[in-house]
Parts: sequence; C-alpha cells; structure tokens
Amino acid sequence: MKKIVVIGAGFAGLTAAMKLKKCSIKKGFEVTLVSDKDDFTFLPMLPDCLGQRIKLEHLAFEARALSHRYGFDFVKDKVVSVDLEKKIVSTTALELDYDYLVIASGSQTNFYGNRQIEERAFKLDDVFDARLIRGIAAKHDRDAYIVSGAGYTGIEVATHLKAYFKKNNLNKRVIIVERAHSILAMLEPWMRDYCLDNLKSSGIEVSTDTAVTLAGEKDVALSDGRIFDNALLIWASGVRCADFIQNLPVPKNQQGRIIVDRYLRLNDSCFAAGDACYFKEGDNFLRMAVQFAIMEGLSAAGNIIRSIQGRKLLSYRPVDLGFIIPMANYRSCGRILGINMKGRIPTAMHYLMCIYRVYGFKNKIGIISDLIKALFLSGKGGPR
Repeated sequence: MKKIVVIGAGFAGLTAAMKLKKCSIKKGFEVTLVSDKDDFTFLPMLPDCLGQRIKLEHLAFEARALSHRYGFDFVKDKVVSVDLEKKIVSTTALELDYDYLVIASGSQTNFYGNRQIEERAFKLDDVFDARLIRGIAAKHDRDAYIVSGAGYTGIEVATHLKAYFKKNNLNKRVIIVERAHSILAMLEPWMRDYCLDNLKSSGIEVSTDTAVTLAGEKDVALSDGRIFDNALLIWASGVRCADFIQNLPVPKNQQGRIIVDRYLRLNDSCFAAGDACYFKEGDNFLRMAVQFAIMEGLSAAGNIIRSIQGRKLLSYRPVDLGFIIPMANYRSCGRILGINMKGRIPTAMHYLMCIYRVYGFKNKIGIISDLIKALFLSGKGGPR
C-alpha cells in the first residue's frame, strides 16, 4: 500500500489531501496530513476581523474535523526536517516514511532575523494573532497603530483598523511604514495611486522610504527620526517558508519557495504546492495567491495518482483569474479576468469568492450574516 504524506493544512495541502483520499477509496493508499496547527484559518478575510466586521469563529475550521469528513489521517505536529533520499518526514515527536510527498506548508511572517522586532511586534498569520490585536485595539489605550509593510496585507490591516476606530469615534493614528519608494511596488501605477489616495482620504498616514528601527513594549522608532511612545506595531513586511524548507538541498528563491518543474515536482516522489511552490510560467514566476494554491494542490495530487497508476504526468497550467486589493471602506481595486476594476464591484467580488471558498456551511452562513450586519450598520451599503 502506497503511503502519501501532505505537509500543511492550508488551501493547497487540504485540497491535495481531499483529492488523494477521494481517489484512495478505489486505489487503496494511505493519506496523512501533517500540520502544526489544529485549525485551518481562512486568511483572505483575517484583516476583516480586526475591524470586527467578521467574527473570528467564522474563519476557522478544525483540520481534524476535515480529516474525519474526508477520511485522511491527521497528525498535529511541527515538521522539523525532510529526508528526500530516505523518504522520511521528521516531526518533533515521530518519523513518517512516505512513497510520495506533497510539501504545502504555506508561508509565515518574515522578520528577517530581527529578534527584537519578532519578540515585540504583532503579526497576522492566524486567528490567534487576530484575537491578540483585536483585544489590544478594544482596550483603546494605544495612541498609534503602526503597520510595517505596504503590500496587500498591510493595506488591508490598516484600513480595517481605521474603520474600527472611526466607527467607535476614536481618534487613533494609523500609520503605514514602507521601506520601498512606493506602496504596492509590484503593481501598476494607477493601482498604486488609487490605493494611496484612498488611504489618505481615510485618514491613514503613509510613510515610504521608511523602516522600523526599534520596537519596545509600547515604543516604536522609525528611520526618519520619529518616535512613538504609546504604539502598537503590526508587522506585515514580507513572508518566508517554513524552517525545514530552508534546509532542503533543492533550488529555492529568496523567500525559500521551492523551484519546481512543470509537473510541480522536486523529484519523482516529492511535489510542492501553494506558497511553498515557486512555479515559472513563461518568463515570470507565479505570485502567492489562493487560486494558485488550490489549483496546484489539485495538480500535485493528480500527478501523484498518475505516478502510482504508471500513467503520463500532466503539466500544471495555471489560470490567472485576477486579483483584488480589498479595503475596508469598500473602495477596492484590482484586475478580474483581464479587466481593471475599482470601487464597490471588486469589493463585492472579493467577498463572494471568500464565501464560496471558505470551509463549512455554518461558516458561510456566518460570514454572510456578518457582512449584512456590517452593511446595515454602516448605513445602506457602506461608506461613500
């Protein structure tokens, strides 16, 4: 009986495990998913929790419950190493041998080796992190909220915090700090300009060419000389892959994402998917995105099944549906199916896709209810 191990309970890992187990009913092989977290967190809507638009419980689903529903085994433990030659996955407590492996361990906040900031700053990797930030914001005892990083996550976090403070008539400063020369440096100028205008009109301060130089218990110092003595620092300045991937003797990019072939393979028995995977399409590598993670999970699982059956593998062919930068005042922007959009339409599309992709009927209904309440309380459709 073939043994298949999947590392990671994110979009790619769960998608792969569910597809593999569905096929294993007829083909007869074992599927084990390993994750160091009990819950699957629906990350695309996590910033909404900071503004209390979405309840935290609606964005979490027990990985063990999914394993019972779909029939794969679940091991809650941290992977510390992978031996590609001996085909062994080592966790803190046991060793798992495999015939095929899917590395879909996702990504985590990158502090770039700065231990002081790692110990003092808050991150937003899961529901637990969101609960911590929300708890501090609810106390109303910090004067400033500094978000380091002006990428998608940083902008979403800042807008939802500002919306929460406005809703509660609190005069709190929300400041985005970005080391680069502009926000959203990877995007087109019109998107950067649109988002920057929206941030400033919302009362959010934006400082580019600026970095955090010191983080204390409540004090934060910036490279432009400013010091905040009663602030909360939220770190959204980049991500990296899991530690065990850094030690794998395979080609990787600077974030530690594994460079794979057109079948998503590292070798004949190991595949990668999701944020852990660095796939080249034409002259470019795919960005980290939920849509790619799901499709890569399906493709990796499909090629494992084909390998077991002795059939020819299929090349992974990504389909880019587009992307959206959602902001809390409903003035979002992005490109959907090649069409540039801004305003309420991309906001609505973002939430519709989130509802479609979240696990669990109760969670779907809960999110819909939360969004309806948020629209009603904001006054017939949200802020103008």
